[in-house]
Amino acid sequence: MTNILILGGGGMIGQKLAGRIIAHDTFKGTNLTLFDRAFPAVGVPAKTITGDASDPAMAQTLAAARPDIIFSLAAVVSGQAEAEFALGWNVNMMAMWHFLNALKAEHDASGGTYRPRLVFTSSIAVFGGPYPDKIDDEFLSAPQTSYGAQKAACELMVSDFSRKGYIDGLSLRLPTICVRPGKANAAASSFFSGIIREPLNGVEAVLPVADTVRQTHASPRAAAKFLTHAAGLDTDLLQGRRALNLPGFGCSVAEQIEALRRAAGQKAVDLIKHVPDETIMGIVAGWPRDFAPTRALELGFEAESSFDEIIAVYMEDDLAV
Repeated sequence: MTNILILGGGGMIGQKLAGRIIAHDTFKGTNLTLFDRAFPAVGVPAKTITGDASDPAMAQTLAAARPDIIFSLAAVVSGQAEAEFALGWNVNMMAMWHFLNALKAEHDASGGTYRPRLVFTSSIAVFGGPYPDKIDDEFLSAPQTSYGAQKAACELMVSDFSRKGYIDGLSLRLPTICVRPGKANAAASSFFSGIIREPLNGVEAVLPVADTVRQTHASPRAAAKFLTHAAGLDTDLLQGRRALNLPGFGCSVAEQIEALRRAAGQKAVDLIKHVPDETIMGIVAGWPRDFAPTRALELGFEAESSFDEIIAVYMEDDLAV
């Protein structure tokens, strides 16, 4: 039996991923465990463990179960990582250090036979400007936020622990996941979902940046597919370059709003109020916009091809929830 552990299993993507694992024929008969600080009152039916991901003792406990596949999703989001410097580094970087060392200890104790697949959710925040029109797979990682620096540090750790043979890991640089269900979180990117989600639910939304801002998006459904695809990927194909830029649909905020108009009419668009926020504008200004993710596409990763599709996914999966 395959044992799967999702770190951050109580979050939105963790719950989407867990639901996909349970429903997908490839994972039938697996033993699924979700770890997080808290879980939804009504969540995916799976074994849950509650605790602090940055606690070294908890890392040892989780590693001792020797999961075959680990999805590492737990993180302090971008806006909070920028505002709470020490917390961001502790949760986003040190937690990974403790967990990887706990996995190394299990590898050593097994005589080298235990080598789990670890899929780490990184971010396009690992990049920093100035940017070309499209970022290709050769563009350097030079983050301009604490969150991006923390994600980049974890990518390097995943690569080095894999090189040494302690794990078989890869890092997925997710585009902005949109439209996220539920309430807004502390991520600087939260408004990308808010300006669609809130109007579709008849609620006013705040747009803190200019409508010329561009970003690359993929749906929560696509994010779950990215992760399950990565779990079975032949990592020899990565040729030692274990971080991947993932596909998504690039568009401006104005183009998002036009897609909303097509989906729900002018009444929904009228619920968006432009209230500039200098802090968010500053963070978002340091993010990349468009990508040419050739490697990921060749390896079989897929996302939506229009923002209309992304809205349709939200309306199908989460609007009535």
